[in-house]
Amino acid sequence: MRAIALDPNNRALVNVTRFLLLAGGLFFWWLSTSQGWLSPFFFGEPFGVLKTLIRWFTTGSIFIHLYTTLLETLLAFGIGTVLGLAVGLGLALNPFLAVVTDPFIKAFNSMPRLIFAPIFALWFGLGIWSKVALGVTLVFFVVFFNVFQGVREVSPVVLANTRMLGANSRQLLRHVYMPSAMSWVFSSLHNAVGIAFVGSVVGEYLGSEKGVGYLILLAEGVFDMNSVIAGILLLTVFALVLDIAVSQFENHFMRWRPVSGETVAAAA
Repeated sequence: MRAIALDPNNRALVNVTRFLLLAGGLFFWWLSTSQGWLSPFFFGEPFGVLKTLIRWFTTGSIFIHLYTTLLETLLAFGIGTVLGLAVGLGLALNPFLAVVTDPFIKAFNSMPRLIFAPIFALWFGLGIWSKVALGVTLVFFVVFFNVFQGVREVSPVVLANTRMLGANSRQLLRHVYMPSAMSWVFSSLHNAVGIAFVGSVVGEYLGSEKGVGYLILLAEGVFDMNSVIAGILLLTVFALVLDIAVSQFENHFMRWRPVSGETVAAAA
């Protein structure tokens, strides 16, 4: 019996399949809680979560919390990305300094950085900057190691040929090192988006007056599982939106990169 080959490039088929998976999961959740297979007290219920989301948006109470969490996430994401890009590029182009700082970077990376959350709260207070600082420490290393590796992966043959053509250091950076690193950078940014959210929410858990993490913490304190799940869903949706935005930037700045089909055709 021959297996049916489904085209992964068929966007309509992909979207329909995704919708069916989502609808099937929601239906199973509703059926399990309505039939008593799962306790709504511990697992919530779909219509209860929907009512919570509607109440939050119709009353407007959610907007200040969403704004706070998104601001913390974007600041942590932006600052961590810029620092990771700058330090990764600088150390990759300076082998001596890279060797000197290698044990220190590995030591900082091995630390469980979530334990810094109460320290940052002490240093920066309970406002947004303690959450931003925590998020930066999480995002930085994700971007740093990818940029560092991307620059180090530049082909020596390409470098030698470019130098033979008379390229100076600035031209090498712009036309060789940066394009080599960009694929690694955008790969890391997709992970960094979710990690920035983690830093913001964990910081809000440990001490804050606003934010979606703060809402989730309050809901957990009164065993309101529907509100907990509603908060988690909101964070998930906005993380996906930011990931889509990163993909759009990637498609714009990486237009020179051939798609897989073109690569195969060229090789043939």
